[in-house]
Amino acid sequence: MQPDTVHPAGATPAPSPGRTPTTPQPAQAVARRLHPAPTIPPRGWFARLPGQFHLFLLSALCLWLAACAARHSSTSAEFSSNPILPGWYADPEAAVFGRRVWIYPTYSAPYDQQVFFDAFSSPDLVHWTRHPRILDTNAVRWAHRAMWAPSVVHHRGRYFLFFAANDIQNNDEPGGIGVAVASRPEGPFRDYLGRPLIDKFYNGAQPIDQHVFRDRDGRWYMYYGGWRHCNVVRLKPDFTGLEPFPDGTLYKEITPEGYVEGPFMLQRQGRYYFMWSEGGWTGPDYSVAYAIADSPLGPFRRVGKILQQDPRVATGAGHHSVLKLPGRDEYYIVYHRRPLGERDPNHRVVCIDRMEFDEHGFIRPVKITFEGVRRVRL
Repeated sequence: MQPDTVHPAGATPAPSPGRTPTTPQPAQAVARRLHPAPTIPPRGWFARLPGQFHLFLLSALCLWLAACAARHSSTSAEFSSNPILPGWYADPEAAVFGRRVWIYPTYSAPYDQQVFFDAFSSPDLVHWTRHPRILDTNAVRWAHRAMWAPSVVHHRGRYFLFFAANDIQNNDEPGGIGVAVASRPEGPFRDYLGRPLIDKFYNGAQPIDQHVFRDRDGRWYMYYGGWRHCNVVRLKPDFTGLEPFPDGTLYKEITPEGYVEGPFMLQRQGRYYFMWSEGGWTGPDYSVAYAIADSPLGPFRRVGKILQQDPRVATGAGHHSVLKLPGRDEYYIVYHRRPLGERDPNHRVVCIDRMEFDEHGFIRPVKITFEGVRRVRL
């Protein structure tokens, strides 16, 4: 870079090499440049305000315009994007209560830190509100860790939250599946029974991962079980205990091929779709498979996988629920997965994608996405 050249006063500089010489300006133009016309001050009330107030008004206007732009961007979002919830959560169960979709997940952290549940609600699957600590161990005296997989239903004017606690490893440890109750879907929930509903292993099933299902005839069933075994039980109408099946048994094992944990039941067009997670929850091969039966009790014969990892998107896609929009044959799968590059087993996020059926009633394999699903109106 060439240094600037200083010219003596009154001298005409020679044109620089490679530059076009400047045409001399007329005297009138030089005069206008040296003596510009005076600026006419603004008239009216604005002119009488102090200069500092002008700056204040300008700043306020800029902030208002920025807020309007942000609000427009937020309310005009057409897709949910994935993950849909902020933070580390897993095992989500979705439900529609009123005109909002609710998601009840597990807080994904070391077991001793899993001492509460948060909930999330949305009017459109895009904008979500967090409802913190709808239930915690302070409200359940027998629970002290590993609060997992809430399943929430509306029954007789109240909301019942079924949950697992303490990750019991044998029949001598306190814990198992409990029930909490509230007058609103966001709680606060309180312990309903003062004890676990199920506190022991039956048919080899660890009492965790409960899912509550109401059949068309009004009967309530609960599917549950870890350690590669699944049981179904019938709930009493008031949810205070279990009812025996016609053969007198309380616990029926219905474990299908490949089952590990995380059962879910869906009824559609007279058929029962029993779904579950398989593979290890800490690994990339965690996935969801399903079976079809003509009865909520089975027998359930495996059809195949419908949800699994995509190495381009995420790994460990599993422990799901299915959301059906009221009055429509539209279904969404709500599940957790592990972002690419994450190695911590508890770094799981909640996502949502469309779930569709083919013309024969089979579930099409789900494509996991970053975009999520379109905004809906309930």
